[in-house]
Amino acid sequence: MTTSADARKELAAFLRSRRERISPEQVGMPAGRRRRTPGLRREEVATLASVGVTWYTWLEQARDIQVSGQVADSVARALMLDAGERAHLFHLAGVQDPDPQDHCLGVSGAIRAMLRQLEPYPASVTNARFDIVAYNRTYARLVGDLDALPPEDRNALWLAFTDPGWKEGLADREESMRLMVAKFRSVMAEHVAEPAWKTLLKRLQDASPEFCEIWDRYEVLTPANRTKTFQNRLVGRLTFDYRYMYLQPKDGPRMTTYVPADTETEERLRHLYELAVGRDVPVTV
Repeated sequence: MTTSADARKELAAFLRSRRERISPEQVGMPAGRRRRTPGLRREEVATLASVGVTWYTWLEQARDIQVSGQVADSVARALMLDAGERAHLFHLAGVQDPDPQDHCLGVSGAIRAMLRQLEPYPASVTNARFDIVAYNRTYARLVGDLDALPPEDRNALWLAFTDPGWKEGLADREESMRLMVAKFRSVMAEHVAEPAWKTLLKRLQDASPEFCEIWDRYEVLTPANRTKTFQNRLVGRLTFDYRYMYLQPKDGPRMTTYVPADTETEERLRHLYELAVGRDVPVTV
């Protein structure tokens, strides 16, 4: 992607500043003698990033050269950039992050506090790929036990097609699956070349013939607020009106809140909340 001269200059200055703050010892290189500049040399960064020395030199000279997402990823790792710095690099380079899963959203303390304050109502934060990146205690027990799952499996799409508990817990499962796949296909149009998205798609295709059948329908849909019903194994049937609140623009991470759609759900939800926080209360199903 072509970037402006101003963006290239800003990127060059940013890379130099990040390079100069890293000592050779931090990356396992000998300090040596006659080191005229602080931090790493350009050739050392090039070696760490597995790119050509000339190419990296041109990058720091703000020349008009092609920067791919994969190469920008290698440079970001070599310079040990944090999530904010990494996003800044990709923005200046004019390319998409090929590995957004590890760097998409740092859930702030304020967002986590908001999730907790919404209890007993279930609430979660998911990204556009349906990764569940944060949730409150009621949501954790809405279907199964999220805390018992490894982080890489905390994806609503993956769980809906592969986890027996989630399959049983979605009362309107057939319609829910169709809508989730349609939303995933719609958003993936902007991420078709990104490894994290391709990896999730292949994982689903390999694990679930049912997913493949729905995926091959080529339905697309944008997220919308609607009603959803769960069959919770502890307290019974729960029906919610759910709402999205986007935390970043353009199909970014969103907070989803579930509000009881009837008094019966309200009562049962309070029982579920009591169980989620470890209080000894009777279970009604």
